[in-house]
Amino acid sequence: MFYIHMLLLLAVIFVGIRHGGIAFGLLGGLGVSVLAFVFGIAPGTPPVSVMLIILAVVAASATLEATGGLKLLVKFAEKLLRKHPEHIVFLGPLCTYSLTVLVGTGHSVYPLLPVIYDVSYKKGIRPERPLAIATVASQMGITASPIAAAAAVVLATAVDNNLDISLVDVLMVTIPSTLMGLLVACTWSLTRGKDLDKDEEFQARLTDPEFRESLIDPQAEEAQSLASESTAKKGLIVFLLGIFAVIMIAMFSKQLLPAGVNMSVAIQFMMLSVGGVILLATHVSPKKIVTSNVFTAGMTAVIIIFGIAWMSDTIIGHHKAYLVSAVSDIVSVHPWTFAIAMFVVSVFLKSQAAVLTIMLPLGFSLGIPAPVLIGVLPACYAYFFFPFYPSDLAAISFDRTGTTHIGKYVLNHSFIVPGFIGVVTATILGYFISMAIN
Repeated sequence: MFYIHMLLLLAVIFVGIRHGGIAFGLLGGLGVSVLAFVFGIAPGTPPVSVMLIILAVVAASATLEATGGLKLLVKFAEKLLRKHPEHIVFLGPLCTYSLTVLVGTGHSVYPLLPVIYDVSYKKGIRPERPLAIATVASQMGITASPIAAAAAVVLATAVDNNLDISLVDVLMVTIPSTLMGLLVACTWSLTRGKDLDKDEEFQARLTDPEFRESLIDPQAEEAQSLASESTAKKGLIVFLLGIFAVIMIAMFSKQLLPAGVNMSVAIQFMMLSVGGVILLATHVSPKKIVTSNVFTAGMTAVIIIFGIAWMSDTIIGHHKAYLVSAVSDIVSVHPWTFAIAMFVVSVFLKSQAAVLTIMLPLGFSLGIPAPVLIGVLPACYAYFFFPFYPSDLAAISFDRTGTTHIGKYVLNHSFIVPGFIGVVTATILGYFISMAIN
């Protein structure tokens, strides 16, 4: 019956891929209903703690966006890129990575993509080189962010398994490993593809006057001044101070938190507090908060995790004894192989938080040591494998030269090699760093 239930889960995932977004969550709920009424399986436990943390972080990040603080961050990044265009292959991805680390979501990448294209093309650099790794970098930053949903999953799962894993334990591994993985992928990207003046296909297209005129957007220039830069600055300062406070509490949780309060709960009320202070300091309209891009993306992520992770927990919980007996021998001898399992799941499930919500409890059940699980966290990002993630599609559409592309055979696209280089390097380094310090 385990294989029948897994086929049902795979069917939900494949249908979810066709519809995208919130469909994963809705269909996951349908899957739980089928398991309950058709197969007579008691539903598992939805990841309530994880969803609450995501809601709190999204509320704070959306409030920041409503003040213009997120645009202000992008403006700073744009000034840096335009000041040093010759280093765009490194600076572009580092900017998208840093935005994700600060804001907790990879959806902050979109305003920077046209800037990266404009700077690279005007400098004569093949736009594919920085654009492809920039979108990969925006997702690699998720496990390195102190306020991203991925960190929330690790902390909540650790509490559920009575393990003392702190936010600092996670970030000490994920930040250096993902950053090094990113830099290795950037180095490879420096010479990828032909220079535009030597690209026969691009040069042939240049003979078309309409194509040639379309290459430069006449409106592409440094970020426009914000409607109220003082409001944006207030919001950004409060938000950054809030992140700093969360990190300080994580480092000294035993001294600062009341007895019985764990870090996953502290993140919830701290991030809501950050949003509340921004609201009071800037008088931003609550309506702008709930209509922001970050809020929409965050709510979608919550429903995805609610449905698909609930269905996965139901299946794994029901077949836990079988799973442990089937794979315990392999993972006990080679615990690092769990990274491969996470990678494969992430190829189909386009949410790192959802992947970790499904896989980490299984990892703990299999007796995989916590340092190993922390070390292989970067492997939860593999949805670059198919080039249909929104940020990948956005990079393709913003690259007017056509160098950032989906290949004839779908899988030979611009993101797959830098994605593999970045994630594999980060996972290997993460494993050894975690084993060395934990």
